[in-house]
Amino acid sequence: MKIGGIYIGGWFQRTTLQLSEVYDFLKYATSQLKLDKNKLVKLWEALDINRDIGVHYKIEGLEYLTYTTNSNIAIKIFEDGLITLHKNDVMDISVFRETDFLADYYENCLSKAINYIFSLGAPVPKELANIKSVYPYFIVLNKGTKEDIDLLISKTENQKYFEYSSEKYDIDRGDIYYFINNKKATDIEVERYIEEQIFIREFKAQLHRYLNMHRIIWEKIADVKENANITGKEIIKCSNKIDGYAKTVNLIEGRINQMSSYIKTRERLAKDDVSLRESLDLIGYRYETLNNTLSYIKDLWKMTSNYVNSAGKLFNNLKGDVTNKSISDLTIVTAMGVGASLIDLFTESEPRFSLFGLVYFFILALIGFSVTKFMGYIASKKKYEINDIEYDKNIK
Repeated sequence: MKIGGIYIGGWFQRTTLQLSEVYDFLKYATSQLKLDKNKLVKLWEALDINRDIGVHYKIEGLEYLTYTTNSNIAIKIFEDGLITLHKNDVMDISVFRETDFLADYYENCLSKAINYIFSLGAPVPKELANIKSVYPYFIVLNKGTKEDIDLLISKTENQKYFEYSSEKYDIDRGDIYYFINNKKATDIEVERYIEEQIFIREFKAQLHRYLNMHRIIWEKIADVKENANITGKEIIKCSNKIDGYAKTVNLIEGRINQMSSYIKTRERLAKDDVSLRESLDLIGYRYETLNNTLSYIKDLWKMTSNYVNSAGKLFNNLKGDVTNKSISDLTIVTAMGVGASLIDLFTESEPRFSLFGLVYFFILALIGFSVTKFMGYIASKKKYEINDIEYDKNIK
């Protein structure tokens, strides 16, 4: 068996403006942003860029960057955020070790550098920041046999989801491994197919994450509102939680709304690409499916945003009730002080300073302070009714 190459990749939405920033970093180990220069150099050195080959800016439908490491890893970074890593000189006995090597370079060198470059600006929600991605691993064979493919599959998850056969190549797909047996396709045709598969798979994976995060955030808000009554002391704590969820929802909703342009551009370019003409029977319908799924997720997050906002308004109203109650209690305390002053005014023939008057003043102050604290304690323990619409969770 002859291994024609291995590929891995990932995708997170970017723009051509950000691609220019990446180019400056890869080419000169610098950035126009206010980032630590020493850290930039350190991250750049970890990339191990082959200086003889250098970094190149190209355009083929989309703008992209290419560079090669001294260990012969070829990297492409596209303007829409797609990243692919490719290694050709792979022996069959070390193929899985090499895929681990590619993944390690992606996670610990390339991703760290790019994440630092984009560390300024709108933050990535914490629910997304620590996701452990499972990359699709693509292993290309040149004119392999069925026995070769079966042997490789037996060394992985040993599970096959589907098979696809065409005039130019055959595909056997497992969970995280794709085995492509190249019969007579060009390297460009195979590479273009892999790039689109990585994009489609990563796009779908992000939508799935957003679906799960909708469920998590919705349940967290429901937990905050699950009690029919809540004490005044707990209202501020719950209100702060709702504000945190609202910020997360706002950030994620912005990310989701950005995704429409990427899928449309990829679909158009794929359908115009001659090298993908044969494989469009396999991947063409996926764009329509992803567009439909994206519309569904958008509507779902709109509902989530409305749910968070309604919860925020609810707790703001409750905070208003607590404030009004505190003002009412303070009025009582103030009236007591005024009453005491009036008594003192009408029981003395003329104002005069005395030790008894001073003690009397401090006693009144102590009484007022104690009453205020007592009223505040009562307000913090007072139960407030949460009036909200009940939803039937069995209806999806």
